[in-house]
Amino acid sequence: MLSDADLLHTSLEDLTALARAVRDGAHGRRVTYSPKVFIPLTMLCRDRCGYCTFAKAPARVTAPYLLPEEVLTIAEAGKAAGCHEALFTLGEQPEERYPVATEWLAAHGYTSTVDYLAAMCRLVLEETGLLPHANAGALDATDLATLRPVSASQGMMLESLAEGLVAHRGAPDKVPGRRLATLEFAGELAIPFTTGILIGIGDQRSDQLAALHAIAAAHGRHGHVQEVIVQNFLPKPGTAMAKAAPCPPEDLQWAIAAARLVLPPEIHVQAPPNLSDDLAPLLHAGIDDWGGVSPVTADHVNPERAWPALDILRAATEAAGHTLAPRLTVYPAFGLDAARWLDPALRFPVMDASDAEGLARDSSWCSGGEEPPPPLLRAPLTPRAAFGSGAAAGSAVAEVLAGVVLGQEVGEAEIVTLFSARGPEVRLVAEVADDLRRNIAGDDVTFVRNRNINYTNVCTFKCRFCAFSKGPLSLNLRGAPYLLELDEVTRRVVEAVEEGATEVCLQGGIHPNFDGDYYLHVLEAVRAGSADIHIHGFTALEVTEGARRSEVPLAEYLTRLKEAGLKTLPGTAAEILDDEVRALICPDKINTEEWLEAHRTAHSVGLRSNITIMFGSVEQPVSWARHMVRTRDLQRETGGFTEFVPLPFVHMATPIYLQKKARRGPTFRETVLMHSVARIAYAGDIDNIQVSWVKMGGEGARQLLRAGANDLGGTLMDENISRAAGAQHGQRMGVEELEAIVAPLGRPLVQRSTLYASAGA
Repeated sequence: MLSDADLLHTSLEDLTALARAVRDGAHGRRVTYSPKVFIPLTMLCRDRCGYCTFAKAPARVTAPYLLPEEVLTIAEAGKAAGCHEALFTLGEQPEERYPVATEWLAAHGYTSTVDYLAAMCRLVLEETGLLPHANAGALDATDLATLRPVSASQGMMLESLAEGLVAHRGAPDKVPGRRLATLEFAGELAIPFTTGILIGIGDQRSDQLAALHAIAAAHGRHGHVQEVIVQNFLPKPGTAMAKAAPCPPEDLQWAIAAARLVLPPEIHVQAPPNLSDDLAPLLHAGIDDWGGVSPVTADHVNPERAWPALDILRAATEAAGHTLAPRLTVYPAFGLDAARWLDPALRFPVMDASDAEGLARDSSWCSGGEEPPPPLLRAPLTPRAAFGSGAAAGSAVAEVLAGVVLGQEVGEAEIVTLFSARGPEVRLVAEVADDLRRNIAGDDVTFVRNRNINYTNVCTFKCRFCAFSKGPLSLNLRGAPYLLELDEVTRRVVEAVEEGATEVCLQGGIHPNFDGDYYLHVLEAVRAGSADIHIHGFTALEVTEGARRSEVPLAEYLTRLKEAGLKTLPGTAAEILDDEVRALICPDKINTEEWLEAHRTAHSVGLRSNITIMFGSVEQPVSWARHMVRTRDLQRETGGFTEFVPLPFVHMATPIYLQKKARRGPTFRETVLMHSVARIAYAGDIDNIQVSWVKMGGEGARQLLRAGANDLGGTLMDENISRAAGAQHGQRMGVEELEAIVAPLGRPLVQRSTLYASAGA
């Protein structure tokens, strides 16, 4: 760590180089921003700062405070524009200076500005789902605690600890001790906090260092500072400092670099992009965040400086070799540790807006829904560019991909890195995966004609993600409990054969009345309808329960099923093969090792199976990586898996989502990466990567076929499980519809058998 003397005397170029190294080591090449809407709750303020045009006298505002309906109108516009954050900006304690403020608050039933702010934060949170950030200035512990249940984060610019600044004359809330106390109170209350320094208002570099050290010390005690803003002063007409010189760009760069080097590495450093004409030097100096950028509202504190369009921000970020990612008002480290940092009332709203890394969802798409996916891979992929140029150059993702191209195996850490891909990196991962697909599986897009027979939805297990299964008397979710008669199973098989099906897929709940022979009877019913149809059925949970209820070893039970006609097992019941996650989503189900052992045993008696993964509910990418590595290891041991089938979590009607304890499934970016990374991770071990059109829809499936996938699964007559969870894409897909998906790709659609032989083989 450099001393203050070193910081003051090191050249700017050397200082920024050190800052970039710290930034890249702590945060990689990702630069974040918060898509937000600004809500100026009141422009009255008891302070009179020499640089401020935000604060106004009562005669210059139409009303002391925005009305609730005005607040909600702004918030709804922000939600419609894709924002996640509602930043409440306001003057500090105007009721202490203006009787009109006190009178307005009393007339509307509020005791203080903070009281009204808390009510408006709650209104926005409940009505729009936007996450409030309260920027109410210097507050005592009571006021901060009042806001904590309704704001995901709070903030206050420390500005400067320099005493006697002309800029702060007439500003009682800018006394350094009062602002330091607020910073300390926020830490004691475990509030994710934003603070920062304002440079160029008569302060010296030594003053800036003092403020940064104070912030670092408070964070050292409490760990609550999530970001520090380094803001440059610009003079504004009509203010006491209108004729003061603006902060020189090199002073801003120095302060950014100093902040990065003084502050703990985990604290994010941002600089407002609208206050600088050239964005590249800010990145060069060490920032990793652009702060809030609004597609709806102006920067009310600096209204003369328009926000840069997102395309401009992205272009500047990528030109500097970084990737841009949206975030929430609460950063991932805080949102993913919600029990410590968030009031219980905020935990689900934050989770609901989050992706698997704790950043912001980047579109309104969700698996199984009607919203079309964003066009991440809508255009054909071009031949892969060199890894040494472009936005991904030198990134951790590019380094992993370069190794993949050289034939190196990806392990858990490398898989997690690939899942972190953003922006141009996503397309690069997809290009590498699609090259592998072309070399391994060719250009054919395969499918199987099949029918699902879900013989019962009654289940004794209580998987929290499942909207299909019912308790014996449950009517609280979609549909009534049922158990098909065996004659009906036979009838459906006959009907499936008449429609050209070559496979029947058998899955159901674990009925409390089943004994181990029930599954044998189902197989007999299928064979009564067809002597030839391929029987793909019974999850690892079903066969494990069947063996237990029959009181025979699993290998013996699976052999009986095989002799009765079973050919292959589906990989479902895998969910996530990480017991930390299973404890949350299916605590009474088989564990990871039991699932692996069921498939190991099935392979040993001559049954093949596939691998599935249900992703996007509560887990993070490290669990996806563990799932892939564990199943890959088993494939190398047995060679029994035919394909990998990603199943995006469909959230709409599932118990865990309705109980507000899960995300709304994966983002489309995450879904693309799941298929691409799987192709990379399983290369040489599993040749087939399947797309679930039920969960993805036609356009989503088409993009995934450009991302390393080669198979569209089955036509799925009578698909019930995804539909029970809320999927909107129908229960069957005709060959003509599959052809419509594939035709724009210029690749042939080919019917296959369950074991990937050509149809009829």
